[in-house]
Amino acid sequence: MVRTILTYPDPVLKKKAVPVTIINDATRELIRDMAETMYDAQGVGLAAPQIGVSQRVIVIDVSQRDERPELIVCINPVIIHGEGESYEEEGCLSVPKYSANVHRHERVVVKSLNLEGEEVVHRAEGLLAIAFQHEIDHLDGVLFVDHLSALKKEMFKKKYRRMTEEE
Repeated sequence: MVRTILTYPDPVLKKKAVPVTIINDATRELIRDMAETMYDAQGVGLAAPQIGVSQRVIVIDVSQRDERPELIVCINPVIIHGEGESYEEEGCLSVPKYSANVHRHERVVVKSLNLEGEEVVHRAEGLLAIAFQHEIDHLDGVLFVDHLSALKKEMFKKKYRRMTEEE
C-alpha cells in the first residue's frame, strides 16, 4: 500500500526512531509499503519516519529506471565506517521541490539486519553511499537541509515558506 510521505516541517521528521526489536509480519508489511511508496514517488530511498513510523528501517534502490529493481532493506542500520569526501546535490521526498549540495562521505560501510534478522554488511560508494547516509540521517531526525550552513538554511526556510504559500 502506498502511504503518505510526511513533508517538512512535520515534527515527526525531527524525532529519533526506535530500534526494531522483533521482525514479524507487521515489519514485513511496513517494508512492503515503504518500497511501494518509494517507487510510486520515484525516489531512491525512504526511511520509516518519512511515513510516520518511528522505527529504524530504510529501503533503498539506486538502480536506473530501465534496469531491474534492486531493493536494499536495512533494519537498524548503522554506519560503521566512512571515508572520502563527496559534495553532491541531494533532494528528499520529505522536502519536495528543493535540492542542495551536501557534504557526505564518498564511501561507507553499513551494518544492519535483513528481513530474516541476519546481520548484513553493505559496502557502498557514490550514489548508494549518499543514499545510505541520507536515509540513516532520517532515523536520527536529521534532514539533508540540516547539513547546510546557517546562511543557506535561512535561505532555504524563506524560499520553502514562499513555495508552500504559493501552493
